[in-house]
Amino acid sequence: MANTTDNQPEFRASHRHAKITARKARLVVDLVRGEPVNKALIMLDRSPKRAAVLVGKVMRSAVANAEQKTGGSVDLNQLMVGEARVDEGPLLGGARRWRPSARGRAQPYAKRTSHIHIALTAGTPAAAAPTKEG
Repeated sequence: MANTTDNQPEFRASHRHAKITARKARLVVDLVRGEPVNKALIMLDRSPKRAAVLVGKVMRSAVANAEQKTGGSVDLNQLMVGEARVDEGPLLGGARRWRPSARGRAQPYAKRTSHIHIALTAGTPAAAAPTKEG
């Protein structure tokens, strides 16, 4: 359990080398950043995107870490998605691959991976949620 600058506990989980591109996973992570955990899990369960399953597993792991590290004393209704980011991972196989193309040519393609990181903070929903301008 790491402490943040404002002395709120932070619970982390990550999935490294996830077999999805970072760009596709970022679309899902942007939906849940700053939301309460209960609302974020419902959004992920209802999302048709494949990355929602992977992000949901990481978020459930962070919730389990919060329960375990506090001995069950943390109120899960007060947990917020503080930090949620997706970084690019290495290419699968370490390099670009080649696909046969017309007229004896070869076309390169890359099997991309990503690292999904989620950090939950214990705080009030009004304080942690950013204001949405629109």
